[in-house]
Formats: sequence, C-alpha cells, structure tokens
Amino acid sequence: MLHLTLRQLQVFEKVASHLNYSRAAEELYLSQPAVSMQIKQLEENLGLPLFEQMGKKIFLTEAGRELFHYSRNISQQLAEMEAVFDEMKGLGQGKLTLSVVNTANYFAPQLLARFCRQHPNINVTLQVANRDAVLKQLADNTTDLAIMGQPPEGLDIVADSFMDNPLVVIAAPDHPLTRLKLVKFAQLAQETFLSREKGSGTRSAMERVFAQHHIQPRIGMEVETNEAIKQAVQAGMGLGILSLHSIELELEAKRLSVLNVEHFPLMRHWFVAHRSSKRLSSAALAFKAYLLSKQTTA
Repeated sequence: MLHLTLRQLQVFEKVASHLNYSRAAEELYLSQPAVSMQIKQLEENLGLPLFEQMGKKIFLTEAGRELFHYSRNISQQLAEMEAVFDEMKGLGQGKLTLSVVNTANYFAPQLLARFCRQHPNINVTLQVANRDAVLKQLADNTTDLAIMGQPPEGLDIVADSFMDNPLVVIAAPDHPLTRLKLVKFAQLAQETFLSREKGSGTRSAMERVFAQHHIQPRIGMEVETNEAIKQAVQAGMGLGILSLHSIELELEAKRLSVLNVEHFPLMRHWFVAHRSSKRLSSAALAFKAYLLSKQTTA
C-alpha cells in the first residue's frame, strides 16, 4: 500500500512542471533542500526513481511521467471539490484562475480590479503567458477562464467575444509616413516591419491581411513581446502592427504614432474562453458574466 501525502504530490507536481528544483521551491515558498527531501521520501515510498539527471538538467523517468499524470488529475479533482464547497457558501468567497495572453495583460488587471472591488473575498490567480502557453493551460485544465484574441481550433472550447481589439500600424513620430493623411496599403510593401513570433494572434492577423493584398511583408525583426516591438519602432527600426490597447501610454507620451493606413484598423475581438466540459465555479461564472456585460467597454 502506498503512503503518499498530498503535500508530496504538490511538491512533485511543481518540480515536474518546471523540471527545476529551485523554481519549484520559490513557488512553494520552501527551501530547495526541503523540496529535495519531499521528492526523496516520495521516491522511497514508491520504490521507483521519478527524475533522472543529465548534466545540469533533470528529466522525468517513466514512473515520473505516470505520477505526473495522476497528480495533475488529483489536483484538478481537489480544485473542483473546493469550488463546489465555495459555491455552497455563496459568491462571497471562492477562487478564480484566469489566464491571459501577453497583449491582454494591458487591460485585464483593470477589469479584474473592478470585479474584485465588487467581490472582495474572491481569491484571483492571474497567469500571463503567450498564446501557446495559454492554450496548453486550457488543454491541461489548469485554468478556469482564458482571455485571448483568437479562439483555438481543435480544442473543445466555448469562447465568447466581449470587447473590440483594433490592430493598428505604428511608427516613430518622425517617420515620413506620419506626414501622409492616408497611407496606401501598397506603400507598406516598401517598409520594414518588427513582428511578433509566428503563431501569435497578432502575427497571424498581419499575415492574413498582407496575403489578401498579395504583398509579402518585409520582416526585419521577430520578437516575442509587444514591449520589444514598441522600443524598436520608437528607435526607428521599422513599423509595427499591435493592438491599440497595448500602446495607449506611448500615444499619450507621443513616443509612437498610429498611421492612417487604408484597410486599418484590423478589427478583431477579445474572447473569454473555457473548456466546454469545465464545471465553472460561481466565481468564474460571475467573472465571465461581468466580462460579457457592458461594464467591460474599454
């Protein structure tokens, strides 16, 4: 008979997720020796090694991969049980885990702050990541709700739009195109663009609109953050296409300009998404309803 504790499984799951003892220790507010001791005890109880080390990196063994599967299921069941009990107590308390793509982080905290002022006893965990990571969190059932710009295909997802997401062409204030009242789309073929990485929602929208006009954009730099694009555009390295929500501070400070390009802005939408089979807690249902209300106009 196995003698495992929930604490051991919790520690193991963190180490297995990051494949890093130090990072797991930081998230659990434990010392690294304490984490190592929990893993050692767990391996002794199972009679099997859970990790193997190659150089400076650790990897899951076959037994570790099996335990990771079961530990995540146990964690999800416990979270669902806790949500059910919170629901019985009413919306006065409860937990909400929200995942947002990087660009949505420019406005999501404000929405959360307004919601939390109405429901101060709800504990919220905000996870900010790129689109692929958010999709993985949905697939792994490690988040209640996700905010993203483009609903995924192939996953059993419910997604509802709640806010416009206009994409605009940005330039440094002294760029020659800022002096034009209207920039013809064909003129963009002569410009260098700073772009998000392939797979991002913004990059996909950019590629679609250029393909529709039979133009191949000249990509001068590919980066993984909006901040890097903004800094590069300000430095005069080229143009960028970003969500209007992500450049409000730079426009106010006149560090960036929005070009009046024909066929722009590209009007996309922000969606709140969750697994269709997900049993949403009262807190998650309340936040989803809040997003879909008129209160979320930006």
